[in-house]
Amino acid sequence: MYDLVNDYHIAVPTAFYDNEDLNTEAMLQHITHLYGQGVKSVMVCGTTGEQHSLSLTEKMQLLKSLDADSTLPDDLEILFGVASIRQKEALQLAEKVNASPRISGVLLGFPPYIMPSQKEAKLYVEAIAKIIEKPIILYNNPRRTGFNLELDTFSELIKLPNIIGIKDAGDSARIPELISVADKKINIYAGGEIDLDKKITLGANRLSSMAGNLYPTEVEAYFTDLLHGHSDGTKNAGIEEKIRNVFAGNPIIYIKNEITKQTNIDMGIARSPLGNL
Repeated sequence: MYDLVNDYHIAVPTAFYDNEDLNTEAMLQHITHLYGQGVKSVMVCGTTGEQHSLSLTEKMQLLKSLDADSTLPDDLEILFGVASIRQKEALQLAEKVNASPRISGVLLGFPPYIMPSQKEAKLYVEAIAKIIEKPIILYNNPRRTGFNLELDTFSELIKLPNIIGIKDAGDSARIPELISVADKKINIYAGGEIDLDKKITLGANRLSSMAGNLYPTEVEAYFTDLLHGHSDGTKNAGIEEKIRNVFAGNPIIYIKNEITKQTNIDMGIARSPLGNL
């Protein structure tokens, strides 16, 4: 059986120097800091919207830095984002991810901009999934990629044994349909904390968190309460306000600035044009 241990992971931002080069040291420091606060699972190279600004070489560099860091705890579950506008590059990255002893699972995204057909996207996933002998979460994000995974295509892909579920940043109203067309028990990842209560009511049972970069224990407690039907409006008011602040503007810029303020770990800038003033 393929699966991941944790139902809550934090999508960590990629740190950059002022010249926009990768700063893997700062990213690793942030991951270690999160672990010290009780975080057991992180996502690298995915979800934060920065992945497609990274070249294949840079993605390999991120992966290499994770493999080389002997201080990372053995029980830290690390997921890695795999996606590319070119399938050839996605396959090259998938081979390295599969060989990595540090990576527990993969968030598999669809190519941006080129808008593949459903058949083309299905073959893309199948080719990558054939290489990766680890749990895979599909990542459907129509607003960012221009591509929307249809239910019929999903129902075929979910039959692959290593695909354990989906993070769907599209229409959350179709969560029950995603569950109903699957031929096995699947995991539905809520992407971020916006409308988290509604997503869980519809069937989401796991969380890919951005706000957790700043409030890891608070977000996890909030998610766990909602998941078990123990929501308390008064108790949750504080964390819900913090979440609204994270997503009021550009979340990646807000998160990086706040990490730097709170921890003195310099996560740097976002790659322009993000962050242009």
